[in-house]
Amino acid sequence: MFCLVGCKKSPKTLTPIRIHGVTRQLATTAKNAAPPGASVQMVLSGSDGTDHLEVIIPRHTGDETAARTAALRVLQSLNGVAVANDLTQDHAAPSGQGWSMVLRHGGVATHTVRVAIVDAKVPGGPGSAPQQGARLAILLDDLGSDRDVANQVFALPYPLTISVLPEHAHSVDIAEEARRHGDEVMLHLPMQSVGKEQPEKQELRPGMSAAEVSALVDQFLNDVPGVDGVNNHQGSQATADPVLMNELMRVLEERHVFYVDSRTTAATVAYDTARQQGVPAGFRNVPFLDDVENVSAIERQITLAMRGAHEKGEAIAIGHPHPATLEALRTMLPKAKTEGIQLVLVSELVH
Repeated sequence: MFCLVGCKKSPKTLTPIRIHGVTRQLATTAKNAAPPGASVQMVLSGSDGTDHLEVIIPRHTGDETAARTAALRVLQSLNGVAVANDLTQDHAAPSGQGWSMVLRHGGVATHTVRVAIVDAKVPGGPGSAPQQGARLAILLDDLGSDRDVANQVFALPYPLTISVLPEHAHSVDIAEEARRHGDEVMLHLPMQSVGKEQPEKQELRPGMSAAEVSALVDQFLNDVPGVDGVNNHQGSQATADPVLMNELMRVLEERHVFYVDSRTTAATVAYDTARQQGVPAGFRNVPFLDDVENVSAIERQITLAMRGAHEKGEAIAIGHPHPATLEALRTMLPKAKTEGIQLVLVSELVH
């Protein structure tokens, strides 16, 4: 049962970066397939040398069948990712609590996966599972023009979410390459600003009709293939307009993508509008990482982001693929684990 058949064994050993990319693909796929209330956690380079993925399915009283059906759906979705990445299954152990398995590439163990069913508990009540540690998601905006910069982002062996501007020279191939590396992809949706920032050729603007909003957002979503979510590029004027945000969220709800409010203005209504219309949403809740493009300054901002994650329980931080930002991330992200911070994808922090 749940054998991963039909896989081609490759004699080439997967690099750690590629293994981590597959792990992120598994995590994203599991999250999309799992029911509300499920927990998806991953550990890159566990103590046994493999990447770990754990999916916890809540079992509500009297609903054993629904929980097992959900677990099977997750397993089937993971099977597809494994097959696509030439992984074979070494061991699958069904039990009353779910299933565990080891995935291999060319005979070498790469991933340990556990899909478990546990009794749903009242948060914080007796018998509740231990609370997760602080979680931090790093979102890097403005990808789409420079392949070399994108490759530097992909080389970072941590869960990262990138936001790609539409209709740039490399928007499509960067989005597709990010998928192959297991990074999460968002659309960096151009919106009108009140400032003097350089606007994109096309952007959402207050006063657009519902048909115009729908057509432009669909065009952008089609230009950046396979996005998981959307956040605003600039947009200090657009995100403060309730009518425009209502039209935007209607489109996103139809396309089944989440929204993250970059909060480029205190007057924004984007996050609240998304929640009102049933669009899964989150928002930047710590300062931008790189308003000052200086390595030391950015390291201080990353420290503030980690502190914010501890204080709030979870935080979404936004930066850009500047050389100074990437250098600071290379220095600071290895410290996250020792600081009690779990690095996650943005999709794990939208609700």
